[in-house]
Amino acid sequence: MVEWTDFERATIQDIFSKMDYEVVGPAALSRCLIVYPWTQRYFGNFGNLYNAAAIMGNPMVAKHGTTILHGLERGVKNMDNIKETYAELSVLHSDKLHVDPDNFKLLSDCLTIVVAAQLGKAFTGEVQAAFQKFMAVVVSSLGRQYH
Repeated sequence: MVEWTDFERATIQDIFSKMDYEVVGPAALSRCLIVYPWTQRYFGNFGNLYNAAAIMGNPMVAKHGTTILHGLERGVKNMDNIKETYAELSVLHSDKLHVDPDNFKLLSDCLTIVVAAQLGKAFTGEVQAAFQKFMAVVVSSLGRQYH
């Protein structure tokens, strides 16, 4: 079980309360697909992902990016039970979708960059540490089925 400080809890909740899921989610997933093009192989049914403009303008990428953030919101609401919160998604991504678990970390890094850009100077080292701790726990939980 992960121990959360009051600051970490408040910071994570604050970040997600200020986040525009329809902007941040698509931006993070688009960035991941552009920066790490091999991750596109999991989105073959999304149509045109041939270049950055196509990825950023793809409505299926945007929709899935928003879905990802709503999924992360579940973790924010269940910070004391994140592993169980994502147990079903871990099985889905492992057994059915066969997603390389390293991709969760890549997406987490892209999301951190987008959040940092959105928050600007408010994204201090302490805020980043709390956010990345949360994301590391989520990534670990999503990859749990692989172990």
